[in-house]
Amino acid sequence: VTKLKMPGNFRSLLDQQMVGPSTEALTESDFPVQSFKPKVQMPFKRIPGQNPRKVEEERRRRLYLSFDIAKLLASKGIDSNQLMPRHYDPDNIPSIEETNDSVFPIYLPLKVFDDDEYDCRTPEEWLSLGLEPGSCDRKPVPGKALLPTDDVLGHEDPKSQELIYEWIDVGVLDYDKETELYLVHKTDKNGLVRDEEGRPILNGGITGEG
Repeated sequence: VTKLKMPGNFRSLLDQQMVGPSTEALTESDFPVQSFKPKVQMPFKRIPGQNPRKVEEERRRRLYLSFDIAKLLASKGIDSNQLMPRHYDPDNIPSIEETNDSVFPIYLPLKVFDDDEYDCRTPEEWLSLGLEPGSCDRKPVPGKALLPTDDVLGHEDPKSQELIYEWIDVGVLDYDKETELYLVHKTDKNGLVRDEEGRPILNGGITGEG
């Protein structure tokens, strides 16, 4: 009879074992799990003949994640890069043959067409999705924003003719009631919302030092 000897790298040996498929979230994320849950208008107590609330939430979550706003707009013939008004350039006015439409430039901002009548959540409710139970820190909320690919020129002159606008994955950090604008931060190549030092951005970027 010999005594069982525990290997020194026992923890690493367990991590290498793969028993089978798992539902564990293995990818790192700066977004709370509940921030991806859709709002479902259903009673918590299931009515006979209806799907359970959690089943309906999961079905809608997968459905909404399958949507791509850039592809949806493109299917309607809308160029997302043309949605942002630019500076008027009288020397470079395209002809009707080139545009197949009007020669007048886009000059109305998207805010004119914004309608929040059918929004399922208020801005405060969206931001509250970043609060995890038992935590005082508010994490970013995932979203899509129409932003310029060039950050430097985009901050200097958002209406420059040289800018290219695309729908980009962002983390929503805060909301300004007066301007009705959201503060967002682009995600990195790993889908994380980090500052210049690689730390997660919490509470809208406000730290103890301000």
